[in-house]
Amino acid sequence: MKKTLLRGLAVNACVLAAVAAYTPSVAVAAGQAPTCSTAKLIVPWKAGGGTQVIFAIFEKVVQKMDVESKIKLVMIPGQGGNKGAKEAAKAKPDGCTLFAIHQSAVTSYLNGRIPFHYNNFETIALLTSTPDIVGASKDVPWNNFAEFKEATLAAPGTVKVGATFGSTSQFYWLVLESKTGMKFKFVPYDGTRERMTAILSGAIDMGGLNVASGRKYLENGDLKGFAIAAAERSKHLPNMPTLKELGVDMIYALQRGIVAPKGTPRDIIDYWADVFKTAAADSEFLEQMDAKGTGVDYVGPDGYREWADKMFKEHEDIAIQIGLWKKTD
Repeated sequence: MKKTLLRGLAVNACVLAAVAAYTPSVAVAAGQAPTCSTAKLIVPWKAGGGTQVIFAIFEKVVQKMDVESKIKLVMIPGQGGNKGAKEAAKAKPDGCTLFAIHQSAVTSYLNGRIPFHYNNFETIALLTSTPDIVGASKDVPWNNFAEFKEATLAAPGTVKVGATFGSTSQFYWLVLESKTGMKFKFVPYDGTRERMTAILSGAIDMGGLNVASGRKYLENGDLKGFAIAAAERSKHLPNMPTLKELGVDMIYALQRGIVAPKGTPRDIIDYWADVFKTAAADSEFLEQMDAKGTGVDYVGPDGYREWADKMFKEHEDIAIQIGLWKKTD
């Protein structure tokens, strides 16, 4: 039985970046290419969000490769990423429809907003990792995490946080609540630009950022950043402490990958896995991701499935702890 948490909404934001020209190495793909010359890669978010930006660059890499089948991004935004997920899940399992996915598929499932998660797809390739930043409006009176935490604990439910209901951006703050005892007031925003506009204008106090979406605003003083939820400090923001340094045992990052509808033949999965492995090793792609504070660590189909199963269990445990989910056997 699911207990739906009626909170607000948000999206992990990235600013739209120019896509550079690439000259990747030629891939000799294993497996069997699908019958289509170009597969549709569904991105369930609006243009300008972190997932769309990253996969737009990735698309350009694959387009330059000498392979039988390539990819083309198709944005299907709405319902906190669930509209695109539903479209991908019902697609024919022939390798001609792929889906760009991250942990929001799990948080939406645990919120009761969608009846499936990674279990309804064949895993192909885990590609990138983008750590979250505790971001704040420049207008808030706090100058560091300790001041923010003290004020929030003193007045629970008053600090306004922009979030997308059922998305990782909300779950990130829910985990922070469970780790610190803080309680936030969630304010709904359904898109990257809307939430960024809100935090920049001071309409909300706090919002999730990352290096790509927040770096320029943090450096010029338009936003404040109190901590990064990573294992170590970002080289792009070396003065920003990690949550662990501040006594909060929390690492949280968006792990983006590509999956296919359940039932897609293994030969086709292996074809795409080989293509994406080559693309993920492209030097210019790696440079672009590094500039965005996004790590690239390719994991193939089997390892990706193991990661997805472990990640689901970790999220499920936290969801049970905060009362979001009641597990039934």
